[in-house]
Amino acid sequence: MVGLIGKKIGMTQVFDESGSLIPVTVLKVEPNLVVARRTHERDGYSAVVLGATQQKESRLSKPILGQFADGAVPRRDLFEFRDFDRDCEVGEELGLDILADVGYVDITGTSKGKGFQGVMKRHNFGGGRKTHGSKFHRANGSTGMAAYPSKVIKGTKMAGRMGGEKSTVLNLQVVKVDPENQVLLVRGAVPGRNNSVVRIRPAVKRAMIG
Repeated sequence: MVGLIGKKIGMTQVFDESGSLIPVTVLKVEPNLVVARRTHERDGYSAVVLGATQQKESRLSKPILGQFADGAVPRRDLFEFRDFDRDCEVGEELGLDILADVGYVDITGTSKGKGFQGVMKRHNFGGGRKTHGSKFHRANGSTGMAAYPSKVIKGTKMAGRMGGEKSTVLNLQVVKVDPENQVLLVRGAVPGRNNSVVRIRPAVKRAMIG
């Protein structure tokens, strides 16, 4: 399955042929450099390492610079795509044209960080009674047991840091592919803040159904 690295620019809206308003996310997809290939014989699995966002050599460490072929402009963002079903060579650049015939995509990014939050915002708890004197409005309630096992069970929903995690949105409809301007428009919201890096791949579940 193919994939590309892009950048979330922001959201806007477009009109379809029937005049309906569609909210879309604008993704900038510059040419992705094929940095390396993983093979079953050498690595035990098949994958392609792609790089995006050109970076000065002075801003990268020697181990990272050593991954690039001679003469290639270093890239800041490197990601591995398993089972890449397109023939490509190290040093080749891939563009949006490989997604020209794709109707739906899955997009992975890092969600916006929201800091330390309580259980009502973080886990959608309903809260306690709002009446005067209840003293239980937005608290999380009991979290452990008094007897056995006398500890808080791992995974218990409690207050804590919210957001800033890897997140994937499935089956986003591709509204427009513009290889000339290196822009991809998808219907709906994409995880992450503006100018954040995202990974784009054809929708896995749609492929399974098809």
